Amino acid sequence: MLGKIVSALTRALLVALLFATPALILPNVSPDAIEIVLLFALFSGCLVFIEYYSTYPSIIEFRYAAPFNRLRFLAIFFAVFCLSVIARGAYAPNAFTSFLHTLGIVVGNAIDFPYSPVRLMVIMLPDNASPQLVEAVRTSSGLSYLISMIALMVFYFYVRILGWPARNGAFNVWVNLPLFDPTAGGDVLPRLQRDGRLNIALGFLMPFLIPAVVQMMSDLVDPIYLDDPMTLIWTISAWAFIPASLIMRGMAMTRVAEMIRDNRRRAYAAARALQTA
Repeated sequence: MLGKIVSALTRALLVALLFATPALILPNVSPDAIEIVLLFALFSGCLVFIEYYSTYPSIIEFRYAAPFNRLRFLAIFFAVFCLSVIARGAYAPNAFTSFLHTLGIVVGNAIDFPYSPVRLMVIMLPDNASPQLVEAVRTSSGLSYLISMIALMVFYFYVRILGWPARNGAFNVWVNLPLFDPTAGGDVLPRLQRDGRLNIALGFLMPFLIPAVVQMMSDLVDPIYLDDPMTLIWTISAWAFIPASLIMRGMAMTRVAEMIRDNRRRAYAAARALQTA
């Protein structure tokens, strides 16, 4: 029981730290922004603690299939941390902020080709955007996209090379997929395959669709102003993390479908062998 409490509390503190990271790194954060950050950090920490302290999960998927959630957390944490450090460099530059800023410029310029996600993020900016804002968006988008691609490659290595999640022991589909309703109708195998492919497709399309939708909606609603460092950090991080998370979820569900199919084949083969014996 004590180990369970410590484990849930540790995860809750890490998630709360994630939400508080920009406010802790950036200087001159307004008191109102600090109060909002504390509210989000407290709420998210409580949610994670309750989720991991309970015996059965209700929201978080693949809770017993490490390192799925750990990779997702590390991806969003490193994105938020790196963008916060880059934003701090505008006020208190040092060698580390300069290194991350240079890395973001190199990656952003390399990915900033016609019809790329980074180019669409830059085009999304209003016509009167300053050159400094354009550079900041390009740099942040390139670095965030790089982090999300690294997370995807690491998870693909776990799935295809290390045989995730079979190496972790028995895999319970219903516990690790609490949002998947097995009684919704039809065979679970094609449903898992369909949901997995749909998540992968949405993950690939979202980096291209989000800037286009925001640009089209800017005439109807107030556009998102990325001049504020906190807004820039969370907008770019979410733009890179949500599609990568969807692709990872799709890969995971496809892998689970493959495991179910292989188990069925072995069961059918064993049943036929018993009948012919």
